[in-house]
Amino acid sequence: MTSPLRIGLFGTGRIGFVHAANAATLPGTVLHRICDPALERARETAQQYGVPHVTADPEEMLSAGDLDAVVVASPTPTHVGLIEECIDRGLPVLCEKPIHLDIRRVDELREKARAATTPVAIGFNRRFDPSIADLHRTVRAGGVGRLEQLTIVSRDPEPPGPEYIAASGGIFRDMTIHDFDIARLFVPEIVEVTARAAQSFSPEIAAAGDFDTATTVLRGAGGEVVTIVNSRHCAYGYDQRLEAFGDAGAARLENLLPLTTRSFGAGGVEGTTPYYSSFVDRYAEAYRAELAEFAEGVRSGTVRNPGFEDGRAALLLADAAQESAERGVAVAVEPSA
Repeated sequence: MTSPLRIGLFGTGRIGFVHAANAATLPGTVLHRICDPALERARETAQQYGVPHVTADPEEMLSAGDLDAVVVASPTPTHVGLIEECIDRGLPVLCEKPIHLDIRRVDELREKARAATTPVAIGFNRRFDPSIADLHRTVRAGGVGRLEQLTIVSRDPEPPGPEYIAASGGIFRDMTIHDFDIARLFVPEIVEVTARAAQSFSPEIAAAGDFDTATTVLRGAGGEVVTIVNSRHCAYGYDQRLEAFGDAGAARLENLLPLTTRSFGAGGVEGTTPYYSSFVDRYAEAYRAELAEFAEGVRSGTVRNPGFEDGRAALLLADAAQESAERGVAVAVEPSA
């Protein structure tokens, strides 16, 4: 019988807890070590999932010599350093997005990541959402003909807190970066970015110098047009929709519902349950599939998760969108980026 893959986890915040639950419960994986300066929170997570080792010291965890892979779900400024440590120690690593908020720090690590003999995966979990993956298969199989337009709608139910916003890097690097990765999944070569953004409703976000509302248009090398619509609030829940349109038709992904019951009565028809209230719930299956794919890739030696270059390319698009929104101009990007 194959031994379970022993995973070490950096970070036990909201997304770290998702990875902890998955690593502890997926067949063939075990959550073996946790590292987080917030020791009380880390110990609570460890107790819940039976994790034997908890520390606040990254060196202690990485030098233990009893890990098969690492998941990095700690704050963004720690990502580059932890990825580099994992590369140096030959530990496969799955790191949450973004790699860093500063593309220069990403590029400082780029050659080492390219030359690494162990996998470096970036956590663009939405590629593993069953509905998005099915839509992508439909487009690749020619179901809409030649792709001409891709429309992505992504609205959060409510803004994160001021402390998070202040350290997030802005709406494009924090929120839209997931949409940039999905855009690249369908249209790999993006050559131009045009973004328009506003401070429409949140004084806290405006005070941080960020935008709460944005629309970004990407132009592909083949003339494809990708439109991304974002908002930091949405009265009816977590709004996640996607449409691919081509010369032979369209394929569309609507919002998913926790329950599919519909009610009919004198007060109205087609009544449904509300949409999901957070990304954790809406993309729970995607997070689980992402880690399962990574674990299987570590075992087989062929990790197919999005990699370092995907993380870098999405950050470049985010930087271009930020520049476009601030300057009011279209920004050219390299097709290979």
